[in-house]
Amino acid sequence: MAAATLAVGALAGMTAEASAQVRDVKICLIAGRTGPLEAYAKQTEAGFMMGLEFLTRGTMQVGNMRLQVIVKDDQLRPDRGKALLEECYNDDKADIAVGTTGSPVALAMLAVAEEAKKILIVEPAVADSITGERWNRYIFRTGRSSYQDALAAAASVPANEDVSIGMLGLDTAFGRDGVAAYKAALAAIRPRARIVAEEYAAGNTADFAPFAERLFASLRDRPGKRIIGFIWAGAHPMAKFVDMRPERFNIALAPGGNILPAMNAWKAFAGTEGGIYYYHDFPRNPLNDWLKAEYQKRFNAPPDFFVAGGFAAAAAVVAGLEKAGSPETEKLITALEGLTFQTPKGPMTFRREDHQALQDMYHFRIRPNARDNDLLDLVATVPAADMPLPITNRR
Repeated sequence: MAAATLAVGALAGMTAEASAQVRDVKICLIAGRTGPLEAYAKQTEAGFMMGLEFLTRGTMQVGNMRLQVIVKDDQLRPDRGKALLEECYNDDKADIAVGTTGSPVALAMLAVAEEAKKILIVEPAVADSITGERWNRYIFRTGRSSYQDALAAAASVPANEDVSIGMLGLDTAFGRDGVAAYKAALAAIRPRARIVAEEYAAGNTADFAPFAERLFASLRDRPGKRIIGFIWAGAHPMAKFVDMRPERFNIALAPGGNILPAMNAWKAFAGTEGGIYYYHDFPRNPLNDWLKAEYQKRFNAPPDFFVAGGFAAAAAVVAGLEKAGSPETEKLITALEGLTFQTPKGPMTFRREDHQALQDMYHFRIRPNARDNDLLDLVATVPAADMPLPITNRR
């Protein structure tokens, strides 16, 4: 009886010791859940939590590290995003932060990560300067950059004919960086295409007629193919451009990818082409298969653009912790630099030089008889290895 009591006591001691060895790892997820990009933020959060669920088999634990997620709303305000990240690192004692939705907010957060000497995984903000001139060694980005978007869009432009392009960009860092990146991408892979006119509009613009008419005037007499492209976030203006009948001037529209509610409004525009970061039917891998089935079950819709991005950020966190064996910053930086990890898009690799995730992109075409949430055909995958993505951080 005494021996049995001793055995039980020893087992209890071992259990207590094992429990003591489990440490909490706090992850702060910051997103613009209030404002015009609310849908993007909610998708990112859903994808991030589902990614952690799938990759930890529902345990929310990596090795002996138990994951806790703290979610904060930056309301798309740079000052608030900066303050929230300081709060995450200093008050909440977060080991890692992930965010955010808007590029201006993400840019305001970069220096906070450097000052705190803590990892910030940027998802989904896309401004090139995040992994360019404003970058620091604590920044890793799973989200695609403006230049990766631009290379995908450029790949959808005909290669062997003269093409004149007019651009409508959102009047933010995202829009202006996007147009600048598109110019460079065209020069790199489509030298017979060039941007001949640029217009920038605020996100709350109601009347796009003046912008459209100026672009039409710039393009209507150009030789060769004529295209109007868009670098836009939020409610998309393409349908309003269609109403102004650009076909009168033999001008095609190339909207670029967007979330499903925006693209569903394009069902009537069969044959329209562009580049896109993610579309639920394009990647073929076990992570995307699970995400499609499970997201449909939970939300009665396919996983969207930013759901995949949130999942990718979760994949980076889990893979980094697995390799580092610790949330300690320097160990994580060593683990993440050059790391290849699996996502619903397939493999991504954090480039050592600037910590940008290298990833495939897609060339799409709107199919005939398109239906809601079922409207794109894959023309081609644009492999990460084929995209001449410059390093601009002057590391």
